[in-house]
Amino acid sequence: MTLPRLSTLLFISLLLGIVLPAGMSGAQENEPDPDTIVLSDTLDYDDNERESVFTGNVIMTRGDMTLHADKLVLVEDEDGYQYGTATVSTRPLVHIRQENPEEFEVIEAQGKRGEYDGKTEELTVIGQAVVTRFICGKPTDTIRGERVVYKQQTNTYHAYSGPESAAPKGRVRSLVQPRSKSDAAMEDCRQAAKP
Repeated sequence: MTLPRLSTLLFISLLLGIVLPAGMSGAQENEPDPDTIVLSDTLDYDDNERESVFTGNVIMTRGDMTLHADKLVLVEDEDGYQYGTATVSTRPLVHIRQENPEEFEVIEAQGKRGEYDGKTEELTVIGQAVVTRFICGKPTDTIRGERVVYKQQTNTYHAYSGPESAAPKGRVRSLVQPRSKSDAAMEDCRQAAKP
């Protein structure tokens, strides 16, 4: 089963402001990284601890990616790996959106908490976790659970049940359309977009 084009979820980690070590981002070496813009009510930066804490209506934008949260904490370890944690207190869920205009695709992930581990290259959405792939604005694939983990190094994901699952009765629920159907929808959009 292939949930959203999982390579696209690599970019979700960048939404959390993570700069991967050289050669791990998947970008061409001659392509510049897009600027990261963070809007928030406050910023506390500690150079000694290598920590940035953004609070209050946090909106992070990086290229075609956007993150909305109440708080975003970014930490870098001594080896240069970065870790991000996005949480909510006043809004219902952390919301992460990655657009892929060339493929008419959008990936959205949401949960009460979003975490990224730059060393293991894992993105985790926790509490009411939902990851949805849209083609031409229509949902095609969706995973719901208490926790959804995406492992970039292996292009795999794991979804877990629990009392805070976004699926009924605390279960994991996956809705995946046949790849041929989403590929056909993508081609229809491509034809409709031609001048």
